[in-house]
Amino acid sequence: MAKGSTNMKRAVFLDRDGTLNEDPGYLHDPAQLRLFPGAGRALRSLKDAGYLLIVVSNQSGVARGLIDPQEIPRINQRMDELLIQDGGVKIDDYRLCFHHPDEDCPCRKPRPLLLKQASDELGIDLSQSFMIGDKVSDLGAGKAAHCQASILVRTGAGIESEKIIGSPSKEADHVADSIIDAAEWILSKYS
Repeated sequence: MAKGSTNMKRAVFLDRDGTLNEDPGYLHDPAQLRLFPGAGRALRSLKDAGYLLIVVSNQSGVARGLIDPQEIPRINQRMDELLIQDGGVKIDDYRLCFHHPDEDCPCRKPRPLLLKQASDELGIDLSQSFMIGDKVSDLGAGKAAHCQASILVRTGAGIESEKIIGSPSKEADHVADSIIDAAEWILSKYS
């Protein structure tokens, strides 16, 4: 699909731990997964507005030996189950980096490879898409992929990240209290 085609899709790229769910530190068991209140309903509103929902997450716990790679599909399945219960919605695609930060891989956020691959494979117009996360690396990935906006949420590590980048900042196009507020901001400004 050619860039700029009217058939291109829009997406919201979402960090997982600290953005959609509580971050227990190297989530390795589906039973540990706890969505933030209203996350499913927030994603449902984005889906209803025509956005694909794509989780983009650094999961270095795999390389560190803290997460069994065979648990990843079960964790994704549990995420979808909880989102269906909360908002009748599920994630359209999961893009995960399993490398250790020292590996200097091209897919670890803040590098944009996972977003760009999703764009190429799913026909997404990045300039009409958004990145939401709780870390500076999430914002960097959205900026490097040339998303329309990168949004910092104050859940998870978001408050600490906000202290790092300052406010206002060139890294975050918007700072939201939660995934609910981030979704409302996108829908009020761009839909």
